[in-house]
Amino acid sequence: MTAEDVIKSFFDDSLNTAEIETYANILFQEAIRIGVEMNNHYHTPEELREIMSRLTGKKVDDTFRLFPPFYTDFGKNITIGKNVFINSGCHFQDQSGIEIGDGVLIGHNVVLATINHAIAPSEKRKNYYAPIKIGNNVWIGSNTTVLPGVTIGEWSVIAAGTVVTKDVPPYTVVGGVPARVLKKVIE
Repeated sequence: MTAEDVIKSFFDDSLNTAEIETYANILFQEAIRIGVEMNNHYHTPEELREIMSRLTGKKVDDTFRLFPPFYTDFGKNITIGKNVFINSGCHFQDQSGIEIGDGVLIGHNVVLATINHAIAPSEKRKNYYAPIKIGNNVWIGSNTTVLPGVTIGEWSVIAAGTVVTKDVPPYTVVGGVPARVLKKVIE
């Protein structure tokens, strides 16, 4: 059994067995344990990269920088490019997948949420999964929330406090609740 098996089960109910559910819970608890380790003591930048590599199950690049605390509920479905900076207080709900391109700046207290729930009572708040993709050189301002299924195009800027509900085209500045285009990024 692997993390990939668990990730596939998020998208295909027929794969969601008791064995998968048990292993998923082990991975959720591992993410909590690694998060507590990361957030409750000082770590050098090198140590933070090692901890983040364990959390994601993938080696993060030597150019990666993180200011804790950092929170995630799964960890194994985060991909981080080169020259990425994540500021303190961020929350990543990554079961559906979070892909972060090269040169991305993520401000304080940003929430990346990849799960939504059914509204109809007959569906009993069933989870719906949709990944978030962040293009190269994106800047996400503090206290932003990005909702499931959103793709943010390269060189875009997300103003502080924005709630991003729809895809953001490349070279675009958005802001507001919900996000709306404020202007284009021009050289």
